[in-house]
Amino acid sequence: MQIVVIQGTGVRGCTHHIKEFFLEPLRAQHTITEFILPKDFPHFCCGCKTCFIKSEQFCPHAAYTMPIWNAMLEADLLVFVYPVYVLGAPGQVKALLDHFGCHWMVHRPDKRMFHKRAVILTQSVGAPNGAAQRDVATSLAWMGVSHIKKLGFGLMEGVIWDELSQKRRQSIQDKAQRLAARYTQPKAVGMSLKTRALFAMCKALHKITLKNEKTPSADNQHWIDNGWLKK
Repeated sequence: MQIVVIQGTGVRGCTHHIKEFFLEPLRAQHTITEFILPKDFPHFCCGCKTCFIKSEQFCPHAAYTMPIWNAMLEADLLVFVYPVYVLGAPGQVKALLDHFGCHWMVHRPDKRMFHKRAVILTQSVGAPNGAAQRDVATSLAWMGVSHIKKLGFGLMEGVIWDELSQKRRQSIQDKAQRLAARYTQPKAVGMSLKTRALFAMCKALHKITLKNEKTPSADNQHWIDNGWLKK
């Protein structure tokens, strides 16, 4: 099984430990590719719209986006792990996902995303994790990922790993590894009802826009090439 991990901080602190706990039961049998943000993706979207009008391969940051995107397409399991910043996902995580907006179902989805599983792991001192997790879950859902599991940790005792009590650290390890146990074996994943509904809605929108185009747009041509629309 291929696993891609996107870690939203380069600090080897609480987030790093959570990631390592989760991956520990998986490392022996599976291939794991890791990207650390912002080191492996240091750019913000500049709003040029090239990915929508032409192709993501012409993005000015394609040297960074394409290796990550291609790794995601080859993976069976996507793991996003990051700290909560002011009740949201870190800017570097959002910056990466902004570049993948062209792959939302309303634009040019890749059918391989319909058969993937994803895990979102977050931690905060004590604030709710939900809003920060929704940032990533929303993007993944619109890319076509149906099976998304979220797990958030409230550290409560501080932000420095070595200053957390042994009981707290053990609890985090146990919860992360219990979740990881669900992913030790590959699993066939189909499109959920929600994903099918979003896909059907987007297909209807593309049918409408295609009627008014003499030459199909990049988005509509993608749907035609995949056999989802007819000229």
